[in-house]
Amino acid sequence: MPTSYTFIESPIGRLLVAGDGSALTCIGFDRGRRPVRPAADWTLAERPFREAASELRAYFAGRLRRFDLALKPEGTEFERQVWSALTEIPYGRTISYGELAARIGRPTASRAVGLANGRNPLPIVIPCHRVIGANGALTGYGGGLETKRWLLSLEGAPATPALFDRLQE
Repeated sequence: MPTSYTFIESPIGRLLVAGDGSALTCIGFDRGRRPVRPAADWTLAERPFREAASELRAYFAGRLRRFDLALKPEGTEFERQVWSALTEIPYGRTISYGELAARIGRPTASRAVGLANGRNPLPIVIPCHRVIGANGALTGYGGGLETKRWLLSLEGAPATPALFDRLQE
């Protein structure tokens, strides 16, 4: 099925939202470490993304804590396992990469979990921003650390001194 996309304005910048007509396959930031752009063969279309836009707006307004959208992230079996575990992190909570690795039964794979987390094609909806360093410090985020900080603040995630020290850098 061909990919269509639209742009959604948000408090953290313009988001590119893409899918195959039955499920979302991509949410991308237009800034940060890896800005996402539509592929040449994608079609601009707003209609398939009305529900996604509505849920994202509700989330950014603080009225939505869990998304209910059809998702189809493409990745390896391990990546999909990590992404599935990310959806189980409650709104407003954070965990470390090591804890996430333990949750999927791979307690020594925190580095691989971090790499899979960084390849998440559906950030925000699959909440990779809820994973932080073992010492409470913010770590990399595709939309940039300021965006990660904003999302955690929106959710009222507990702040630690290490988190705020890192934000000041």
